[in-house]
Amino acid sequence: MTQAFNPRTGEPVGREVPDSSATEVSAAIARAQDCAQWLADLPHNRRAELLHALATALRDNETSLVELADAETALGDRRLTGEIARSAAQLDMFADVLDDGAFCEAVIDHADPQAVPPHTDLRRMLVPLGPVAVFAASNFPFAFSVAGGDTASALAAGCPVVVKAHPSHPNLSVRTAELLSATLEKVGAPSGVLEIVHGHEAGTLLVTDPRITAVGFTGSTRGGRALFDLACSRPDPIPFYGELGSINPVVVTEAALSRRAGEIATGLVGSFTLGAGQFCTKPGAVFVPAGQGFADRVVEAVGDTEPAPLLNAKIRDGYLAGVTALGSAPGVRTVLAPRTGTGYSVYPAVFTVDATTFVERIDLLAEECFGPSTVIVEYSSAEELAGALAALPGSLTASLHAEPVDPPAAELLATLRKKVGRVIFNGWPTGVAVTWSQHHGGPWPSTTVPLHTSVGATAIRRFMRPVTFQDVPDGLLPEALREDNPLGIPRRVDGVLR
Repeated sequence: MTQAFNPRTGEPVGREVPDSSATEVSAAIARAQDCAQWLADLPHNRRAELLHALATALRDNETSLVELADAETALGDRRLTGEIARSAAQLDMFADVLDDGAFCEAVIDHADPQAVPPHTDLRRMLVPLGPVAVFAASNFPFAFSVAGGDTASALAAGCPVVVKAHPSHPNLSVRTAELLSATLEKVGAPSGVLEIVHGHEAGTLLVTDPRITAVGFTGSTRGGRALFDLACSRPDPIPFYGELGSINPVVVTEAALSRRAGEIATGLVGSFTLGAGQFCTKPGAVFVPAGQGFADRVVEAVGDTEPAPLLNAKIRDGYLAGVTALGSAPGVRTVLAPRTGTGYSVYPAVFTVDATTFVERIDLLAEECFGPSTVIVEYSSAEELAGALAALPGSLTASLHAEPVDPPAAELLATLRKKVGRVIFNGWPTGVAVTWSQHHGGPWPSTTVPLHTSVGATAIRRFMRPVTFQDVPDGLLPEALREDNPLGIPRRVDGVLR
């Protein structure tokens, strides 16, 4: 059984939700498999209608969903209302992706006996993988949960989804799945397009079931790595798109610090305390010139910040263990000590360390500490900074604060882009826009597959694979590859984009 708890008080909230049995998990996967061909064959415009209908259902039920979500997550009405809007916008965006049609990557090479070597008629496009498992995240009960981006992009790709609900918000997960399933039924979709299961064992069963063709995951490095290994060790290994741990380094140049120290300190505090530090893009390591008193400015900017509740007891305990380890590490100075409040609430914590010690203790200091803490790394020379950046593991983002004309800026940008999937100039990483150009991914351990994104239009690519059709009669081809282009989509024909 899964019981939710109010993070503000630590008291139980809502009813217990039973874990799914092995039989129930298998039945959910079977229903998804049964409708996989129907969804794959559904015309793009009809698939887009399904997504628009789901977006409308979220908006129409905003008040009741926010109330339920706040009881289980304590994220607040304003944050949750914005998150529903984001989730609905994601669904609408993927409907636009379907209407555009370029996601198919349709390519046609007509037969050419004069080519070297000669070739017959070849036509290539992306096709859906099949049933997909999605693991919901704790920190985004809408945008990375049952109705989140992984679900939206998989459905857009033409793949049925089986969601493994997160235990932090089980009642919300049940209600969201009921709402979306009812909406799908109203627009003519068969059962199985969207399924939900509960419990730790259900997650293992999903990843290892031969009918599941891919997995989307957002969560801890430890949990994600265990599931990733399961996916890879199957007799038929499948892609596991995991978003795991990230410290999202921030680099501040001497010129930027001398001109905007107070502004940068305030911005940093706003970023690493946003959502009680429970963002995958929270800046966890900040590299600044030594001897400038930046840490004191950060503490001043924190001021009388109220404690904020973490999502559950496990996350709170993990945060406290993490900041305790940081504070007790040799060479690390605590400039703002961690404290706890009522329920699962905690106060911000700030630490400083020199760049040399940072490299020596990289395994601890570059590990994500989920919650409102950050480590300020002081460097005394360009060489020290370069050495520390070279030692960093992969992250989702990196931020550079520099002046427009700043000699180190170009080299630092070149260094940082090797480590991350998104580079920010004079800004902060928290907040991930849902756009066509967004990339939310990065080298290990931030993600398991840095070639792909979990946010933005190209997230659909994760759940599709290419197939080439050779000399197939026009009437038997998918519409996207037929000679008259009935869908009117962009295609590359004989090497020319049309």
